[in-house]
Amino acid sequence: MQLVNIENGFSLIENDKVVFSHTIDNPAIFIGKGKEKMDIYRGNFDIEDYVIERYPLKNAKVDGNKVLLSAYNDVAEIELNIETKDNYAKVNIKATNDDVNRIWIRIPAQKEEFVWGCGEQMSYFNLRGRHFPLWTSEPGVGRDKTTEITFLSDKYNKAGGDYYNTNYPQPTFVSSRKYACHVNSTAYADFDFRNEAFHELQIWEVPESIEFFTADTFLGIIEELSDRFGKQPKLADWLYDGVILGLKGGEENTFSRMENAINHGIPVVGVWSEDWAGVRETSFGTRNFWDWKWGKKRYPNLDKKIKELEQRGIRFLAYACPYLCTDGDLFPIAEERGYFAKNSKGETALVDFGEFYCGIVDFTNPEAADWFKEEIIQKNMLDFGVRGWMADFGEYLPTDDVYLANGVDAKIMHNAWPALWAEVNAKGVAERGLTDEVTFFMRAGGTGTQKYCPMLWAGDQCVDFSRHDGLNTVICGALSSGLLGNAYHHSDIGGYTSLFGNRRTKEVFDRWVDMATFTSMMRTHECNRPYENFQFDQDAQTMAHLARMTNIHRHLKPYLKSLSEEASQKGYPVQRPLFVHFENDINTYAIQDEYMFGPDMLVAPVHKKDVKEWQVYLPAGQTWVNIWNMQEIQGGQSITIDAPIGKPPVFFRKGSAWTELFNGVKEIDNRIDSL
Repeated sequence: MQLVNIENGFSLIENDKVVFSHTIDNPAIFIGKGKEKMDIYRGNFDIEDYVIERYPLKNAKVDGNKVLLSAYNDVAEIELNIETKDNYAKVNIKATNDDVNRIWIRIPAQKEEFVWGCGEQMSYFNLRGRHFPLWTSEPGVGRDKTTEITFLSDKYNKAGGDYYNTNYPQPTFVSSRKYACHVNSTAYADFDFRNEAFHELQIWEVPESIEFFTADTFLGIIEELSDRFGKQPKLADWLYDGVILGLKGGEENTFSRMENAINHGIPVVGVWSEDWAGVRETSFGTRNFWDWKWGKKRYPNLDKKIKELEQRGIRFLAYACPYLCTDGDLFPIAEERGYFAKNSKGETALVDFGEFYCGIVDFTNPEAADWFKEEIIQKNMLDFGVRGWMADFGEYLPTDDVYLANGVDAKIMHNAWPALWAEVNAKGVAERGLTDEVTFFMRAGGTGTQKYCPMLWAGDQCVDFSRHDGLNTVICGALSSGLLGNAYHHSDIGGYTSLFGNRRTKEVFDRWVDMATFTSMMRTHECNRPYENFQFDQDAQTMAHLARMTNIHRHLKPYLKSLSEEASQKGYPVQRPLFVHFENDINTYAIQDEYMFGPDMLVAPVHKKDVKEWQVYLPAGQTWVNIWNMQEIQGGQSITIDAPIGKPPVFFRKGSAWTELFNGVKEIDNRIDSL
């Protein structure tokens, strides 16, 4: 990448492609001051900004790699130091005016350009034409202001959300012009892609730098970003051999249902009991007791049961988050040692989590982070025999009246918190030498999460097919986060959130199983109100369906392991946008409900109710084979095919080196049909 001086400015250019530019008529940077208002209610944020002033820095003095930007006179207000090498550039930014707390950066754009990324986006894969506030939070219920469920969630819990709300925001985007842009800041940001001529990136601080990455291919860009943010280790081998059943309700209920599933032919590799530490009842439903140690009352023989399960090749998975409830045993220990974040009075800052209060373990305090890592992750979980867990609630750090040990404003640390939380978990696992065996999964994320989090989960989707919060959003989330180097992604089979009369149906669960078969990991969830919603073991047909699809997932193990090997070396995601393998087919650039499952398989999950047929676009330049009937279809067209439950649209490349393995999927069908 080259820095080129031009009249009244400069340009960053790679092979005649301008990725950053400034002239007096088209300034690259605006600065100003603003006063924000942030209200938090149980992980949901109401954010407003009053811009006091904003003005462009039109004048540029270029001296080698240094650029001085000013507005009205020769006094520089922003200093840029630009580093360039090969396919990379870093624009270091320094403000000379300490009053500046808002910056707007303009990146050249083209009318027909596509943009993807910005973390895990659930509603829109192509970000063009919309703006995206980047702030980790609860994603919201419904996420659609036109729906009744979002209206009611807003009215009663301030929890309705919108299309841009996400657990995992990241100030990084990928352009169809084959470059990526990353802003080094964890402050609140709003990336605006609505203007035809430029992308405008608003950040509520002067960021340390902006980075640009270019490559000849989209896979090359993913590889560069994964080098930058870190790569996940290869998945634990046992994950490929079956499904993890989300079961709770105490020892007898959990393990009797597990045995029933096994007796119905379901390959079970894990039992995930999120209530392992106990429960409390709330208006939302049964909630976990946030005191991260064995709850003997609910699971009196769990220590023996874990060992028994291990001998059978079944792992036990648990649940934890970075907060401790005030009425638990661990809270007074942490408080006495000063391990919690403080309020303005120097007291433990307490957070309302919905009818109970918790302290925030301050991970900016090395002693607190080590204590949580050693006492909870290692002693209470790993040494106890736990081999995976949901590492939840990384997005909750409050911004009002919260003071951290490192002295950094909570408004800056808020988006950094998920990566700190992931690091504590990852270090705990690594120090026990269990990185290849243990899998924890997170919904919250941000810059650097990739380095520590081995598996994303898509968060709390509604138990339905809704456009902005249902089954289809899981696909979009996998594709957007995958472009930024997150190789592994999965979701709660059946969804999670059941509110205001919205109930999980057998159809929703079955279709979710169809999709989950062709993801990195299969895991069921009972949802927030188990007794009001459909469960897999209520229906013999669904149990047979889950058994069959899990066997297909297990059958594909050699292929999936090759994808994991590839991910560990190059950072490629298991679920990929179609265009990363079909760059010359522009029709693939906006598709967000299909994906390549590795380089050789195409999956188009059914995500609407009461349908038996499904329209699929098959990329050009390839002959595709229907995995269920071996029918060959030429690519470059949309087709409508039969798509009953149990046979979602799945195709593979004709001539694939994995053809024999893929052909074996039909043999599984034949064996099951003969039973």
